[in-house]
Amino acid sequence: MTEQTVPEVFATRFDSLALDAKLLRAVIDSGYTEMTPIQAKAIPLVLDGRDVMGAAQTGTGKTAAFSLPLLQRMLKHENASTSPARHPVRALVLAPTRELADQVANNVKAYSKHTQLRATVVFGGIDMKPQTAQLKAGVEVLIATPGRLLDHIEAKNCSLGQVEYVVLDEADRMLDIGFLPDLQRILSYLPKARQTLLFSATFSPEIKRLAESYLQNPILVEVARPNATATNVEQRFYSVATDDKRGAVLKLIKDRALTQAIVFVNSKLGCARLARSFERDGLRTNALHGDKSQDERLKALEAFKRGEVDVLVCTDVAARGLDIADLPAVFNFDVPFSAEDYVHRIGRTGRAGASGLAVTLVTREDQRLVADIEKLIKKKIELEAIELDDQRPARPPRRSYEESPAVSADAPRGEPREVRERSAPARSSYSAPRAAPRNSDPFFDKPYEPSSASSDAPAWESGANAQAAGKTISANIKPKKKVAALFGAKVAETSASS
Repeated sequence: MTEQTVPEVFATRFDSLALDAKLLRAVIDSGYTEMTPIQAKAIPLVLDGRDVMGAAQTGTGKTAAFSLPLLQRMLKHENASTSPARHPVRALVLAPTRELADQVANNVKAYSKHTQLRATVVFGGIDMKPQTAQLKAGVEVLIATPGRLLDHIEAKNCSLGQVEYVVLDEADRMLDIGFLPDLQRILSYLPKARQTLLFSATFSPEIKRLAESYLQNPILVEVARPNATATNVEQRFYSVATDDKRGAVLKLIKDRALTQAIVFVNSKLGCARLARSFERDGLRTNALHGDKSQDERLKALEAFKRGEVDVLVCTDVAARGLDIADLPAVFNFDVPFSAEDYVHRIGRTGRAGASGLAVTLVTREDQRLVADIEKLIKKKIELEAIELDDQRPARPPRRSYEESPAVSADAPRGEPREVRERSAPARSSYSAPRAAPRNSDPFFDKPYEPSSASSDAPAWESGANAQAAGKTISANIKPKKKVAALFGAKVAETSASS
């Protein structure tokens, strides 16, 4: 791999680049005039047709760094024809999450709005039919997640035979957490003569070796130390007990007067539970995790961007690439299992040069994970103590049941036992109410006396004996078994089995 030594760049304005007037107009419409360091160094290289690996802190404008030069190079294919054949896929952008793919697509559409180039996005969790219609109508720029793209390829909804440019956004994530088999299948459908770009906030040596197999003589462009965190983000680590984490978040939100915050957790179940708990605490809360449908996830994200939600509780599906302007704080309710995810999580705040706060809550079980973060960011982590506001009422000492005096049921339950005892009215000795006298009946008052007929044989036996007395029964014939009827005092006779 060739590591590029880029000279000091003095021209940092977009209008100094060799970009078409239509693209510059779209950039100005988006409110940008000055380039970020990654844009100033990467855009000229991409315009020259070089394969690039761009490493920069998250929130530094990597999307524009690859989309603007690719759109510039595709303007030669621009046409107003309605035929799908005149609009084949020429640029493919792969992203690891649905939210990131949707965000990249919105940026690309904003930059290409004054051109005839078409762009669309496909990702899972929603119906394929609208996506199929857009693909068959023809698009030049396709942004996709790997799984859904393979679905469309197998359904023959799109052809990648004319792709000239491939971008792997958040490349380390794409190659590191199970996307490698899908990537290999997708790249097998692409022409070998293509320009490939990889952009990410973190590049480990293992990921660099994997990326070399996809790029031809790539240039590594780094605008900050690898895996570095933004200097404008205040990082605080608090040592707390597991049961005190929610109280710590609430206290910091109150003390810092935070208007919004993202709270990251490690599990989907914990995400949903914590969101419900914050709702009970009076915060406008929503949850964002993998078990939610894509429509629910997009609506939750949009509501948070509009300021309709105070706290967005997320798993790591929101840790990559999401651009939320002026987000004041990020909380790591759970320390991430991967140290690289810590860099991406706290990168949601302090974007585009703004200041931000990143708080991580650490328990005794998190010591190894914190050590991994220290090793990655090459910075000593100091754990701080946090004093929580204990608003729980003090419990009275326990008393045995025998020691507990009688207490009035009318006394307020929230008061101490002694107050309730004093408020209990004085009572005289307790006497149970007398039962109402029952009506006497001479018949039931008499003692039991057996009747004279009680010594006689039962009626069914006496009747049977009288019947048998008039008949002569052979000694070889077994007599019938006599069974007393339980109802109606009738006789039921069944023959004995011979």
